[in-house]
Amino acid sequence: MTEATRRKPGTPCWVSLMVHHLDATQEFYGALFGWRFQPGPQQLGPYVRGLLDGKEVAGIGQLPADRDLAIAWTTYLASDDADETAETIRCSGGTVAVGPLDAADAGRLVVCSDPTGAVFGVWQAAAHLGTAVVGAPGAPAWNELLTQETESVSKFYKAVFGYELDPVVSADLDLVTLKVDDRPVASLHGVGTSLPRDRGAHWMTWFEVADTDASAQRVTELGGQVLQAPRDDPAGRLATVADPEGAVFTIVRSAGRP
Repeated sequence: MTEATRRKPGTPCWVSLMVHHLDATQEFYGALFGWRFQPGPQQLGPYVRGLLDGKEVAGIGQLPADRDLAIAWTTYLASDDADETAETIRCSGGTVAVGPLDAADAGRLVVCSDPTGAVFGVWQAAAHLGTAVVGAPGAPAWNELLTQETESVSKFYKAVFGYELDPVVSADLDLVTLKVDDRPVASLHGVGTSLPRDRGAHWMTWFEVADTDASAQRVTELGGQVLQAPRDDPAGRLATVADPEGAVFTIVRSAGRP
């Protein structure tokens, strides 16, 4: 585990989810990951932060009753200046949907999308530095953009956040690792025609688990769905699942974990 620290620009620093049924969603993730909850900033509506051993790992908010939006986890990327980042996003072909605006004294946020339509957030930390637990079951483990192809969209993310791009040179795999100070922080994965038509390009949050197979079964028991059964991957053993409202995420027991 690690204490929350101020992340360098471009580093994933937080994940959040907006849902219709906040209480039921808390029950699902509490039972699956062992999260407890405490209130967070409320100016956009009811909102809680999920805790592991008292440390913040993710946020869940409630959508207004009249908002029929896709239910999906949102990856937030760190920024030292949310307003400047928002302007760069606009100038680079992206779209700013929400903000920049203050989240009480926690920080300043933007919700936006890249040129392919994939939604992500920008977070300028103040009192709230972001995810405070890394590497433990129930904590975010990785963030990956699933898109049709990586060549064009990688230019957007490099222009906005200054990433170092580390592409895999392979005829069978379209994968670019995003690095900050030579450290891998996220990835872009081109999946071609296998990109879900009903979702389009999207950021995927991976959560660490102690046992991928057992956690996948637990998802089903709690009213969710297993979309891709547990499988072995160089990153570890992983499965793609959805919560009862349809938010898709990956569970993984990372390679090398004891």
